[in-house]
Amino acid sequence: MKKALIIGVSGQDGAYLSKSLLTKGYQVIGSSREIYNNDFANLKAEGVFGKISILPLNPNNFSEVFGVVKKAEPDEIYNLAGQSSVGQSFVRPLETIESITRSTINLLEAVRILGAQIRFYSTISGDCFGGTSFPADESTPFNPQSPYAIAKAAAFWITKNYRQAYGIFACSGILFNHESPLRNENFVTGKIIHAARRIKNGSTEKLRLGDISVVRDWGWAPEYVDSMYLMLQRKSPEDFVIATGESNSLEALVNEVFLAFGLNWKDHVVCDASFSRPLDIKAEYANPARAFKTLGWRAKLKMRDVVRAWVKALG
Repeated sequence: MKKALIIGVSGQDGAYLSKSLLTKGYQVIGSSREIYNNDFANLKAEGVFGKISILPLNPNNFSEVFGVVKKAEPDEIYNLAGQSSVGQSFVRPLETIESITRSTINLLEAVRILGAQIRFYSTISGDCFGGTSFPADESTPFNPQSPYAIAKAAAFWITKNYRQAYGIFACSGILFNHESPLRNENFVTGKIIHAARRIKNGSTEKLRLGDISVVRDWGWAPEYVDSMYLMLQRKSPEDFVIATGESNSLEALVNEVFLAFGLNWKDHVVCDASFSRPLDIKAEYANPARAFKTLGWRAKLKMRDVVRAWVKALG
């Protein structure tokens, strides 16, 4: 039985990845900073709470990281830890950068020192490209535009450095936006869908958003965790762009959400410049062709499918 250690198991991706690995016969161990003040709602929603072991861990503390990795003796480590809100990264830049970069270094150092044949996966963001007018692929240079993206870009290079310098099986998935019913209102997609649902149920609130002309590539999170697994099953480690290959404006997504609830978004949405970030990416386009060619992975659900699946899941 293979053993996987998921750092940051209580998040959206951690819950779906746990479920996916359990179905593959893995023993899953997860870590969380706050196991006593965490309701693990995502794990419970996916029916995996109680089926995995959960250990307390501050990924920024090397001695804790080393102890957990040594005790767990995993075959695979999936690093999903760190502050993941782009907007919040402008409010808490130091915390964001430290939570992402230090956890990556600490985990890779633990693997290096232990000398174990552990395969390491790190989630990176499509935001690292800083927006392009063409579909970005694995050869496209990074140009991060937020503290979050800066931290993720650093984590990418840290992972690549350990791979090249020490021969560790370490790779990164450069994931573009991926959503699910586990997204809360700290993310704009969750904010939109939950507001539309409340309005459908009688709320008279107005949904306030920033620039809705921005363009993003939105996919379905349960599909994206499959790409993480596939990356660690290869003979040699490589980095991959993971996306649908279809980009849409935020306005188009808002329209789809409100249509799914039988509403006209123009009656309920207010564009408010105060919600804009100090620096934002105007448009993101992705080319995931290499993931399909090499991993056999392809996104089945595009933005409109994602909205319908999410709304259906809410009931």
